Parts: sequence; C-alpha cells; structure tokens
Amino acid sequence: MNLKTKILLATAAIAVASTPASAQMRRNIRVVGSSSVYPFTKAVSEHFARANPKVPAPVIESTGTGAGAKLFCAGVGAQHPDLLNASRRLKLKEFQTCSANGVSQITEVQVGLDGLTLGQAKGGALKNVTLKDVYMAIAATPYGKPNRAKTWKDVNAALPALPIRVYGPPTTSGTRSSLEDLILEPACAANPAMAAMKKTNEPQYNKICKGVREDGPYINAGENDNLIVQKLGADPAAAGIFGYSYLEENLNRLQGVSINGVAPSYASISSFKYPGARAMFVYVKNAHLQAIPGIRQFMAEYVRETTFGPNGYLKQAGIVSSPDAARQRAAKMATSMTPMTAAGLK
Repeated sequence: MNLKTKILLATAAIAVASTPASAQMRRNIRVVGSSSVYPFTKAVSEHFARANPKVPAPVIESTGTGAGAKLFCAGVGAQHPDLLNASRRLKLKEFQTCSANGVSQITEVQVGLDGLTLGQAKGGALKNVTLKDVYMAIAATPYGKPNRAKTWKDVNAALPALPIRVYGPPTTSGTRSSLEDLILEPACAANPAMAAMKKTNEPQYNKICKGVREDGPYINAGENDNLIVQKLGADPAAAGIFGYSYLEENLNRLQGVSINGVAPSYASISSFKYPGARAMFVYVKNAHLQAIPGIRQFMAEYVRETTFGPNGYLKQAGIVSSPDAARQRAAKMATSMTPMTAAGLK
C-alpha cells in the first residue's frame, strides 16, 4: 500500500469517526443519482442481494444526476453516498468540487447506453421530426429570436397542427443535459452564425443554443421519468422526453417519435445512429471501498457479461449494451478501481 493510499484511508477513517453513531453504523451501499440509470442499478442490486444474503441490500435513491453529484461530491464518510448513477459524464466543475471536498479518487464505469427518447401516447400524430424541429419548438430563443411557435405546424409546415406541449426533465437532471447537448445544440450549431458566435461569445451561444422555453410549451415534469410517462397517458396530444428504457417498458401505451428519420430502438442506439444515443455511468468513491462492505462485489456484478452484455439480464430492464471494447474497458475499471482524471471533462 503506497503512502497516498494510506493517507486517503486515514482521511476516510477520520471522517467516519467524526460522524454520528447512526451514520458510523451504516454497512449498506448507498447509491444516488440519475432516474434513467436507476432501473438498471436496481436490477443489479436485486441480483446482488440474492447472491450475497449476508451483505445488507443497497439503498438506491433517484435524485437526478446533478443533485446526486452534489451529494456524492459533498465529502468522504458514512454520511455520504458511495456510488453515483449518472446519465452523462461528470462535469469538470463537479469533479473539482469532489476534489475540493476530499473526494479525490473516483472510478468511472460506463455501464451501458441509453437513448434520449421523444415519445407520445400510442396513436399520437407526431411521427417524425428533425433536430431542428425540436430546437425550434422548445428553445427559448431559437437562433437568437423570441420563440412564438404555438403548434408543431408553426415550426414545420409538414408537421401536424398539434399544440407544442413537451414534458421533460428539470435543469438538475442528466437527461436535461443530454437534451441540451444531443438535441438542441447540434441543431443550433448547424447555423453558420451560431457556429461563429461560439468562437466569439460562448456564454451567449450557450444561452441561445441550450436555453429552454419557460412560457408554457416545455413543461418541467420532475426528475422521475415515470411521471412523464404518466403525463403522456393523461395528455395524448403532448410529447415527452425520457430514457429509452421507459419506452421499452411501456410499448403498450407509448410510441417513439423518429428523429431525423431514425426511430429509437436497441439497434439504432447501440450503433449511435439515433441522435439521442448516450452513455450511462456509475461512479465509485474509492475512499469507501474498504469501509463499506460489498462495493467491489456489487460493481463486479454490474460488469459481468451475464449482466450488461448483449444478452445480459439488464437488457430486459431496457439498457442498450455498450460496444465490446467499451464493456471490456468498463470491466477493467470495475476490477482495478483505477481513479479517473479530469481529462476530457467539460
């Protein structure tokens, strides 16, 4: 054991010693974060609990990626979570907050893929839209102008005259970040004037290209994708933005809307042909590996081929298996617990 590792373990021990007795007694794994990753981690937790009856069952909280990152990065010790579910990579600011609070060693494990899905109630009239259509419908100031569109037909004459009513995630959600990065920004950046603005005034560019309407057509439906599914059942003319697994679970009452002519499916997401394809992550707080029983075994269960492989049981939960090389890398990370760096974070 090197000196740096000894110091980290000592820090964790001091943190635990300074917590209330109830917190010091925690032995179960605590997971916070993304509602999109939640069903996958829950399925792994159930298998883990059956295989390890002497280890307390993990506690999993669906807080949203952003709120979960705040909890995860708040410090080291039994009062802080051990794992973070994330429907996007950690942001550089989050990583820096973690480091500032003593969470200096974090392992990043890509557990699979998901598709940011635009959906409607079954039989809905919205069948196919472009990235530009979605941007023009829900951006606050598309290409720098106030958004006055009331119907999808206002956006594109080829679309139905349905009122624009889109249920989606709040700003604290990783799914909201994915909406901004995968759907809104690419449509906006295709405009030469916007591409030029990014080089000269990036804050204004981000406001125009990623800002979402607050005048009614975009409706903040909370962190839980299940709530969006329920809203669509009660409002058939509306559309919703949620993780692909929720579409898979509700095909009897929902339908996916094609984007740029590509329907959301296992094949289109795994090939990244679907514009909303995104990676899913679990982050491990390395300082807790020895203090909290079962973290290594839990992550080993997550990255088994029988779990997250193409025919693993997580496929039934709606996850899209990562490509072979990405799964091999994830299995290696979950075994070695090699800490991540800030390289590539934005």
